[in-house]
Parts: sequence; C-alpha cells; structure tokens
Amino acid sequence: MAIPVDAAAAALREAMRETVKRYSLWYLIQGVLLVVAGVLAIISPVIASVAVVFLLGWILIISGVLQGIGLIGASNVPHFWLQLISAVLAILIGVLLLRSPDSGLLVMTMLLIVYFMVEGIAKVIFALTIRPFPNWGWVLASGLVGIVLSFVLWANMPLTADWVLGLMLGLLLVTEGAALTYLAWNVHKAPAVSGS
Repeated sequence: MAIPVDAAAAALREAMRETVKRYSLWYLIQGVLLVVAGVLAIISPVIASVAVVFLLGWILIISGVLQGIGLIGASNVPHFWLQLISAVLAILIGVLLLRSPDSGLLVMTMLLIVYFMVEGIAKVIFALTIRPFPNWGWVLASGLVGIVLSFVLWANMPLTADWVLGLMLGLLLVTEGAALTYLAWNVHKAPAVSGS
C-alpha cells in the first residue's frame, strides 16, 4: 500500500522534531559554544585566521596520507597515478601552509576576493534576468555588495589577509550558533504536533 507523499513528509517532520526536542539541551549547548567561539574569532581575527590556515594544512596532510594509504596495493585502480599525484599534492600543500601561514593567508584571501566578485556578478546578472519579479532589487543589492566587498578587500591587500578569514569565520560561527540555539530553544518549548 502506497503512503501519500504529504503523509510521509509529515511523519518525517514529526520524527525530526522529536529527535531535536529529545536532544535540545545538547543543541542549545552546542549553539552557545559556537556563538562564544565566533565572538572570540571576531575579537581576535588574526589569531583565528592563522588557526584556519593551520587547520586547513593539517586537514590536507591527513587527507593526503589517508588517500595514499588507500592506494597501497591498488596500482591497478583506474586513474591510480592521478590519485597518487592528488595525495602527494595534498600533503605538500598542507606542509607549505604549516611552514608559511602568511602565504597561505594571502592565497586564501585572494580566493575569497575572487569568490565574492564572481558571486556578486552572478547575482547581478540573475537579478537583471528576474527583474519583473517582486523583490528582485534585494538580489541586485546582494550582488552589488559582493562586488564592492571584493574591491574593498583587494584595495587593502595584503593587510586584509591578516584578519578577513578570522572575521568571516567568527561571523559564520555566531550565525550558526545563534540559529542552532534558536532552533533548540523553540523546539524544546513547542508542543508536539499530532499527525492526522
């Protein structure tokens, strides 16, 4: 017997709500800790930026080593040499980031600037294509902010490389933590919804 899609979706929503409600205290604690970590990153963006580079360096090294271990005895796997080169490059780039975090900060900030520029241009183009729709101006404004932000960051290079990653990380942690805290608090207070 087939279950209607709406009934299945309602059952899934209720199961998720009950799971979040059951563990809401842990989600609340996690949210508060994320907010605290985000505030610390915003207060000390240079330290947070360097921490991001070191973390990325170690992630690349560990990833490369694990990929290399996975390739042991697998020389007949398709694209073996490409996978081996990828593993070696991950390890080398990770070591370079750990040995020269300043260069890593500079490269990562330039990538962020390029991302803001490309994303901003894409949003402007998208906004102009949906122009007759309501609120298209918000999409346009978002794109223009991205473009302006990329120019401001570029104009202040290399100084921005020292703090921009840490600031972005801090803002991300604060918003993620606030959202998780809000969710946990409201789900904990909400009465159970009975399905029909």
